[in-house]
Amino acid sequence: MKRLLRLYRRTPGSFLILLFIYSAAVLTIGTMLFLVGHILIRGIMHLRPSLFALGYTAENVSMLPAIWNTVYMTLLTLLLSVPLGIGSAVYLVEYARSQSRLVRIIRTTTETLAGIPSIVYGLFGFLAFVLFMGWSYSMLAGVLTLSIMVLPTMIRTTEEALLAVPRTYREGSFGLGAGRLRTIFRIVLPAAMPGILSGIILAIGRIVGETAALLFTSGSSPRAAIGLHDSARTLSVHMYCLLSEGLYTNEAYATAVVLLIVVIGINGLSGILARKLSVFASGGGAE
Repeated sequence: MKRLLRLYRRTPGSFLILLFIYSAAVLTIGTMLFLVGHILIRGIMHLRPSLFALGYTAENVSMLPAIWNTVYMTLLTLLLSVPLGIGSAVYLVEYARSQSRLVRIIRTTTETLAGIPSIVYGLFGFLAFVLFMGWSYSMLAGVLTLSIMVLPTMIRTTEEALLAVPRTYREGSFGLGAGRLRTIFRIVLPAAMPGILSGIILAIGRIVGETAALLFTSGSSPRAAIGLHDSARTLSVHMYCLLSEGLYTNEAYATAVVLLIVVIGINGLSGILARKLSVFASGGGAE
């Protein structure tokens, strides 16, 4: 400890940087604990069985249909965006020339799209899918809009994960006689699975927490969606509707507690599934 103090006396700039890092970490953790604690304290006491009734009414304002819609929309969006995102990243890293104009344009475009506000995606989805395609407010319009939203994040995180895989992995596989496609699926993708998982978790967080884009595309119907052309609200939209009406503030806090649990649960299941896939793929590669 004394050696560390003497070192920082000689380099006060490093000490200031360390101080800023610790301050940012404490501020971030403190803010998160405050928000989570506030939601739990205000919401848990208002959880009651009627909030989980099968059907929504003005008396029970049940969130169970919204929970179903959230899981339904998340799975459909991931089913569409994950293969496209991973496939696009594989093409950019493994097949395309890294310095080509096409690759530079794609990377610039994805980085730009990742920073566009969600309300802009909602307006695009409303014009393209609700009005132009004539699908009205529907799950399909919401899923396509969310897929476009999370695709840039999926592409960039997967691309960085693939670039982080050492080149020697590929060279060793080629040296053993494996082709490019086999190398990608048996060597590169399993090694990049932690980074790919990070992109999937980020995508899940944005899907579950999205409100503005879904108000313009999937609508705010409180019933559970069955078909792709059914209008439905997710948990975040359900919470927004309860707060905007001004009559169900306590129920909105209870919905926030459930939304927090759903996000943690989905992320946990995603992590377990990704680890099992990684172990399975690594075992297959070893064979």
